[in-house]
Amino acid sequence: IVALKRVRLDDDDEGVPSSALREICLLKELKHKNIVRLHDVLHSDKKLTLVFEFCDQDLKKYFDSCNGDLDPEIVKSFMYQLLKGLAFCHSRNVLHRDLKPQNLLINRNGELKLADFGLARAFGIPVRCYSAEVVTLWYRPPDVLFGAKLYSTSIDMWSAGCIFAGNCSQKGSTGGGNEVSEGQQGTRGWGRGEGTEEQWPTMSKLPDYKPYPMYPATASLLNVVPKLNTTGRDLLQNLLKCNPVQRVSADEALQHAYFADFCPP
Repeated sequence: IVALKRVRLDDDDEGVPSSALREICLLKELKHKNIVRLHDVLHSDKKLTLVFEFCDQDLKKYFDSCNGDLDPEIVKSFMYQLLKGLAFCHSRNVLHRDLKPQNLLINRNGELKLADFGLARAFGIPVRCYSAEVVTLWYRPPDVLFGAKLYSTSIDMWSAGCIFAGNCSQKGSTGGGNEVSEGQQGTRGWGRGEGTEEQWPTMSKLPDYKPYPMYPATASLLNVVPKLNTTGRDLLQNLLKCNPVQRVSADEALQHAYFADFCPP
């Protein structure tokens, strides 16, 4: 059993869409147990069919099926697998740039796999400016929300932190509304007083920077994720640093004390 992703090729378009080409090229190189496997690509005049390994559901559907009440060990396992997949991508100089529960697939064996690499891209030297119109708003880091076009692996780490927090909260972490309201919601949950010149010296120099309010009453991670233990909250805090330079890397996160008692399957 496989999963098919069909891409229509309109007569007016000039060949295959760039997002599909990018996904095909990157997934051909990314062979890892926590990254969805691309088996084949079938091409005809009117459509392109990508043949993927089959997974039963995505993380959002899994979350909803549990009524938002995930077992702490399941949360830990999913987070570990997400970080393993990210660490592999980043070691191969690939940014995902669209991490969210809908793009994380779960199979019947409880294996989590990164999927949908349509916005992903390779990075490296020389440094290039990238688009700031990436990452679903609810999972977009504040530096990119403020228009930063020079970014690296930290963009994915913020998204991973949002997913981690969502898995530990019965409310989840999917949002709605416009860019300003969603950006402020992210700040409300994760800002923790870090949006200052002292903590983040280059913040006000970003092209779309606007002063934003802090919410000290709701900023406590204990209030946001009450089911998460002390080491888990410490990991979350290090993933959700407003200053991208201070965000923990995927490799560093895998060595965190939160996973000290975790035995990968």
